[in-house]
Amino acid sequence: MKYPDVRHYLGGQWVPGGPRFLDVHNPADGSIITHVPMGDAAVAARAVEAALKAQPAWAAVPVKERVQVFYRYKALLERHLPELSALITEEHGKIKSEADAEIFKAIELTEFACSLPQLIAGEVLEVSRGVECRVERVSLGVVAAINPFNFPSMVPHWTIPNAIALGNAFIMKPSEQVPLSAGRIAELLHEAGLPDGVFNIVHGDREVAEALCDHPGIRAVTFVGSTTVAQQVYRRATGNLKRALCLGGAKNHVIVMPDADPIMAAGGVLAAMAGCTGQRCMAASVMVAVDGTDHIVELIANEARAMVVGRDVGPVISAAAKARIETHITEAEAGGARVLVDGRYASVASKPGGWYVGPTVIDRVRPDMALAREEVFGPVLAIVRTGTLDEAIAVENASPYGNAASIFTESGGAARIAMERASAGMVGVNVGVPVPREPFGFGGWNDSRFGAGDITGRSSIEFWTQTKKITTKWNREAGTSWMSK
Repeated sequence: MKYPDVRHYLGGQWVPGGPRFLDVHNPADGSIITHVPMGDAAVAARAVEAALKAQPAWAAVPVKERVQVFYRYKALLERHLPELSALITEEHGKIKSEADAEIFKAIELTEFACSLPQLIAGEVLEVSRGVECRVERVSLGVVAAINPFNFPSMVPHWTIPNAIALGNAFIMKPSEQVPLSAGRIAELLHEAGLPDGVFNIVHGDREVAEALCDHPGIRAVTFVGSTTVAQQVYRRATGNLKRALCLGGAKNHVIVMPDADPIMAAGGVLAAMAGCTGQRCMAASVMVAVDGTDHIVELIANEARAMVVGRDVGPVISAAAKARIETHITEAEAGGARVLVDGRYASVASKPGGWYVGPTVIDRVRPDMALAREEVFGPVLAIVRTGTLDEAIAVENASPYGNAASIFTESGGAARIAMERASAGMVGVNVGVPVPREPFGFGGWNDSRFGAGDITGRSSIEFWTQTKKITTKWNREAGTSWMSK
């Protein structure tokens, strides 16, 4: 194996796991690159113990000093970008440009955390003569994040910089499929000067996730993954009286109008469908083609055929994922949909063991088909035909999800209708992947999110802190009642 067995990170120490391990594969060739330990409730409890021990001292450090760690950490991310990007490619399969982009986003998220002293400044007001009220933000204590496989570095950075900079101690459970990036995050945070115990890693599966939801020492939990599991985590965490913010799956629709710029629309739809091999909750997996867009459909198909698997599109995460995606394609075809570009037989000659699915474009998909309703998590575009914009929006809003929606059009009126009526937390106009940039928060609606607020940006401050209201009076002449005039 290329890497030694992965270890837990508890209180600043690397702790070996066992007795249960899982193989970690390089999806590009199927090779085993390391083993990851499957922790249990006892290991999770040790992480909580370490975090509880470290958190009070960390919270007592002024916020302007806490963020200095993240100034240094940001510089380390920049310095080690090629290495960090290569690690993502190896454990996840992303092509280099996508892995690079993931680290760039981690840097941006860290940069936002450095600005927190300016964003959390308290409020002070003399509410009556000689009586002052002020509001200040304080940390929660120990918090935890349960992360998915599809972004080994970016998604952890949705939570790590803000939660820690705001004075919390942190426990991370990475996906067991991509554990290596988490270890480098820990090493770089330590190098940046973060005290031992403020950041901890527990590897594992469902048992660890449930232990984090159950442990009374943890005040808040975030989760990113499928809707089914997001619901389970949310119920379990809130049932244990914790704060929880759980982001689930998505079925994002891109409406393409006849007046759309063909080049812009085709490029935007294709990138949104095939980027990160479609393994992201912001993937545009359904194109709703309004009558008169045949020329754009043809352009998308031609550009999809020109994409080279292994160069432009990486592998999917596992053999099981490949089989599931291909089943979706086969079932849609059997149901009468027309496969314009077929990625089921994709391969890379130099990596015969890789788990590849090529860009796939399927036309004439009915809204009731599984391909149009369920999250595929692969480079597959289902094209649903409609006659009008109203019908297109109805297709979008019939989905139980509500992560993102986009429209490609040259009409400001059509764009405004989509912006106002789309039942989604993030909406794009001539943008295939409408991910807000910092300081704007990331988060969907409906079955794509459980809990209040967004996981990034200004909104995340509310999640990671609590407010303390303080009323003071020192002057005797104000009278006995603090409400005196």
